Amino acid sequence: MMLAAIENLGSITLSHYIFTSALLFVIGLIGFVTRRNMIVMFLCTELMFQGAAIAMIAFGRFHLNASGQVFVIFILTVAAAEAALALALVVLLYRRRETLSAEVWSELKE
Repeated sequence: MMLAAIENLGSITLSHYIFTSALLFVIGLIGFVTRRNMIVMFLCTELMFQGAAIAMIAFGRFHLNASGQVFVIFILTVAAAEAALALALVVLLYRRRETLSAEVWSELKE
C-alpha cells in the first residue's frame, strides 16, 4: 500500500507545481484586494511570496538548475525584512488610532 503511494508521487509534473503556485498567488492577490485589515493584507502578501517561491523552485528543478533555489533564499530574506517592517508599522498605526482598517488610514494620501 505504501509502495503504491510512493510510486504515484513520480507522476507529479511541473504543471502540478505551477498550478499550485498560481493558486496560492491568486488567493493572496484576491485577499489583498478585498480585505481592509492590515494584518490580513500583510498575510496575503506573504502568501503571494510563497506562491512565487514554489514556482521558482519548480522551474529550477525542471531545468536541473539551482538558481531557482537561490532566488527563493532571496525571496525569504526579503519576506523576513518585510515582515519586520510591516509588523512594526502595524503596531505603530494601531497605537495611534486603535484600528487596523486600511480605510481609516487613506487620509494619508496627498
